[in-house]
Amino acid sequence: MPDSALVEHLRRAVGTEAVRTDATELDARSHDTWPVATVWAKLGRHPHRPDVVVRADSVETVVATVRTASEHRTPVTPWGLGSSVTGQPLPVRGGIVLDLSGLVGEPSLSEIDHTVTAPAGVRGSDLESWLDRRGYTLNHSPQSLARSTVGGWLATRATGQFSSRYGGIEDLVVGYQVVLADGTVAQVEQRPRAAMGPDLRAVFLGSEGTLGIITAVTLKIFSRSPHRSLEAFTLPSVTAGLTVMRTIGQTGLRPALVRFYDAAEARHAVPEGPHGSPVLFLGHEGIGDVARAEHAASAEVVLSAGGVSLGAEPVDAWMARRYDFSSIESRLAEPGGYAETIEVANLWSRLEPMYHDLRRELTPLAEETLGHFSHIYDQGSSLYLILLGRAGDDRTALSRLEEIWARAMKVVVAHHGEVSHHHGGGLARQPWVAQSLGGGHEILRRIKDALDPGHLLNPGKLGLDPE
Repeated sequence: MPDSALVEHLRRAVGTEAVRTDATELDARSHDTWPVATVWAKLGRHPHRPDVVVRADSVETVVATVRTASEHRTPVTPWGLGSSVTGQPLPVRGGIVLDLSGLVGEPSLSEIDHTVTAPAGVRGSDLESWLDRRGYTLNHSPQSLARSTVGGWLATRATGQFSSRYGGIEDLVVGYQVVLADGTVAQVEQRPRAAMGPDLRAVFLGSEGTLGIITAVTLKIFSRSPHRSLEAFTLPSVTAGLTVMRTIGQTGLRPALVRFYDAAEARHAVPEGPHGSPVLFLGHEGIGDVARAEHAASAEVVLSAGGVSLGAEPVDAWMARRYDFSSIESRLAEPGGYAETIEVANLWSRLEPMYHDLRRELTPLAEETLGHFSHIYDQGSSLYLILLGRAGDDRTALSRLEEIWARAMKVVVAHHGEVSHHHGGGLARQPWVAQSLGGGHEILRRIKDALDPGHLLNPGKLGLDPE
């Protein structure tokens, strides 16, 4: 049962309508879209259930909630739209779930500065549509665009499908407003770059609400590209594909789209075939002559590595379905069905050995183990794995998911890779946080102690609980 004194204090501070304690509301905030949490729900389990939900519709409500929580020594876990796939918004210590999806309103556009400012609860697809009507785009396109908030992008250090040209959220954010654990409201920004101390924008990016609660965001925007060139290619091997990606990236070409599917996932990416070969999706955009020239230069790299063009049709088809998550959801809805997505990253020199070891370890745990590489950098790339399987019942499916995570993270740590590229840590990666961050974890601990000495903001995440 929730603390009655806490509930009454919250009602006085933020209004009765904003405070919810009914079982349906509490159950809904005890599961995000992490497959493990989805199976928990199927089994009727609610291991991380809040005591009370506060629906915020203003910065003032956020401040009042945080201050009330501090007085009652009660944890506060921020919640956007619950689309995390790693358990980031689950309240592992109970307490208050602070629902930020009501922080919405008309964005503010600066056409001169090419920025847009929006409340943190604005849905990504809503903001993109608003900009599109005015001839602009965010060029930030996570698969969860219609299921996630702009504040959530910062809190989870998200990235999008065109990041190889435009960068991740860390490259697109200009500034933001954040509420600290004591209720202080701070504005963090640079105009457009600064050499006055460290770049404090980075402090809260990827912090998963453990250091502060983001309430408004200013992002870069871009004019709609007048031209886009798209093309798919088969390649003779994973080695050839990774060499092509590395060469394109290190030559200074800037494709908007680079997705290289291994032969297993290529059957899904290009269902009409040909099958048995890895497939590369490639796209450039911008001013027509420049985009066409860059695409021709990249295509030459692909063809010289044994690539064979399949034309634009496979990429056009993917562009039309790229936000579709139904195959994962459908499998999870089956009795005993399980599915998982694991995204990691590594340097070019370590990427292929890590890929082969992951496939060897994970293939016995699923009916299908699919892989693709995307989000290229000069030094390396991400690797995205999809696992689909069926077990005898949901309890066995849950055990299988837990084993998938344990094996995958063990392999990535052994190869000195990044255990997350863009989904974040949450609960899924909690046991591997310290190994992933190394000496940086002690720095993060000290920042946490300074900004949230009571350890009330989203406890149980990023390995920051007091020992």
